[in-house]
Amino acid sequence: MLTAAVAFALTAGGVAVAGLRAYRRRFLSATRWFAVALLPAGLYLTGLFPVARTIGDEIADWAVKLVFDPRVWTGIVLLAVSAGLLVTTRWVGRRGAVTEGRESAAPAAGPAPVRPAVAPAGQGAQAEPKRAEKAKSAGKGKGDDGLGEFADIEEILRRRGI
Repeated sequence: MLTAAVAFALTAGGVAVAGLRAYRRRFLSATRWFAVALLPAGLYLTGLFPVARTIGDEIADWAVKLVFDPRVWTGIVLLAVSAGLLVTTRWVGRRGAVTEGRESAAPAAGPAPVRPAVAPAGQGAQAEPKRAEKAKSAGKGKGDDGLGEFADIEEILRRRGI
């Protein structure tokens, strides 16, 4: 009987707050309050309060055993060791795959030639029109195969010897 009184009192309080929110023209908030206010009455009428109490008691019993039972702590340590081993093997496996890939790859042709990061003064301004002319002439000279956009990229690759 006490459960019913508490459930319906909480529902009535929530509906009152929802009414105040609606009075202040905050309809979205009022709808949320109303939805939450219906929960206690719905839980009581469906008989879920005893289920919730049973679940709460079981969780409390588990928590007490967690704190005071050495078997539970042993289980937690085993779970932590297992997780640590899984993470370590994953990390080592990835690292091994990267080093294996490097060893099997063909060695590089040598160090890259030293080039200045910035073009000398005046060269950058002159290079742009020449590049544009080369791209246009490359696109016109060959048939339109749809790859005209890649002419600049091809030119850069040729200059670098790739």
